Amino acid sequence: MKISLITTCYNREATIRATIESVLSQDYANIEYIIVDGASKDKTMDIVNEYKNRVSTIISEPDSGMYEALNKGLLRATGDVIGLVHSDDVLFSPSVISQIVTKFNETGADFLYGDGLFVSATDENKVIRKWIGGTYRLWKVRNGWLPLHTSCYIRRNVIERKGLYNQTYKIASDSDFLLRMLIAGDLNVAYLNKFIVRMRMGGLSTDKSKRRLVWQEDERIYSSHGLSPTLSKIEKVIWKLPQFLRAKLKL
Repeated sequence: MKISLITTCYNREATIRATIESVLSQDYANIEYIIVDGASKDKTMDIVNEYKNRVSTIISEPDSGMYEALNKGLLRATGDVIGLVHSDDVLFSPSVISQIVTKFNETGADFLYGDGLFVSATDENKVIRKWIGGTYRLWKVRNGWLPLHTSCYIRRNVIERKGLYNQTYKIASDSDFLLRMLIAGDLNVAYLNKFIVRMRMGGLSTDKSKRRLVWQEDERIYSSHGLSPTLSKIEKVIWKLPQFLRAKLKL
């Protein structure tokens, strides 16, 4: 099974090396690695180019934002299964992709998700949230729950059928993308009860200054999928509360 991993970046000289190293250190060999840069103005591309002989595809050109960059990566991907590793994040361990492939082979899944850690932007050993995906149920999706975006690995033919990221959403298109994948209930979904990714706080969806826009886009997304916008958003918040409690109580 061939796995395509996509990293999008813009001015991430402080974190991109750790992201790349976490991918290249995987003990699974059949990985296609795609990096899509939005024409960074710092030293991001200098660092990326240090690894050019070990990265399958490198794109560096202006774009309208992360979702256009992700779509460029998806259109270039040739793997059986596609996953994301954002430029502020690292894969949890060198065996993560091997574990994911094993689970796909065991279950025949179309869509797999797992767990993730949100850590401090300045101290990756300080855990802020523990996102434990839990057992999959369709009723959960229809009541505000979604898996952690960067823990999701999806067969390429499913993405080709259900569509790319909707670029009219500037900050919450991942929620729309996941709802399109899951809400119909027509996929074989598997849960891997393992940490897949370690995410630094401060990305688009965790930036406090952008939370109002996230709320507005979420409501528009829920409406477009025939769900109650306000109720679904409240339910989404409720689903997240245990994540903070687990970290605080060190569970």
